[in-house]
Amino acid sequence: MSTKRRQLRAFDLRHLDPNPELIGVDEAGRGAFAGPVVAAAVLVTRSFLESSWVLENARRINDSKQLAAAERDALYLEFEALAAEGRIHAHIGAATVEEIESENILGATRIAMRRALEGIYPPSAFAAPRREPDLFSSPEEIAAFQPPAQARILVDGLPLKHFPYPHTSVVQGDGRSLCIAMASIVAKVQRDRMMTELDSKYPGYGFARHKGYGTEEHREALLQLGRCAQHRDTFLRKLMATRVDPGQLALLGDESNSD
Repeated sequence: MSTKRRQLRAFDLRHLDPNPELIGVDEAGRGAFAGPVVAAAVLVTRSFLESSWVLENARRINDSKQLAAAERDALYLEFEALAAEGRIHAHIGAATVEEIESENILGATRIAMRRALEGIYPPSAFAAPRREPDLFSSPEEIAAFQPPAQARILVDGLPLKHFPYPHTSVVQGDGRSLCIAMASIVAKVQRDRMMTELDSKYPGYGFARHKGYGTEEHREALLQLGRCAQHRDTFLRKLMATRVDPGQLALLGDESNSD
């Protein structure tokens, strides 16, 4: 295992204590001109991090932006197999273009991350401990009791304000934590698939190729065709107002390699 991959695994092992579970959370599509923002949450345990699968394959896992599409797709299939065996748990959440417009991209990212985490644990599982059922508890109290989650949540980036889950923020976490890197791969593969589907619904923009990011091809298509329902108005306001040569829009930047 390379030094870099050992560091990702070691980072997660350090952050497990005293919790038996660790959940990594990351997103894809935050900097795109079109399409949803998608988040993924991946739960791992110490036994998984110490398993032969991780020892043999952790060297292949990295920030999704550093991997070729074929590498991401292959790892995604392996993650699916691990989840089917109960060795990891993974879930995705998405926020729509409408939610991006109404809540801004930061708020929509929080929505997507919350939905991803809800697929693993509800927020109430991280609330203050409640009294466990005892001899005098009613059947209804016993049925309603839910033990608190014993997981630590690592979120890529800065701390999330007004977020229902207690979490630890990890700047550039997709290059530092194994479970966050796994989440970044899941989110990226799922969003790429969504954008490929949108390509057939909205032909001419090249969504299957650039996945909604601000490439020159995408900008040229926007100037020729105008926006579609999957474009984020707040991201395109300057472009569509001026309708100038895409090559002159340096301020918008090329987000083709961004999450």
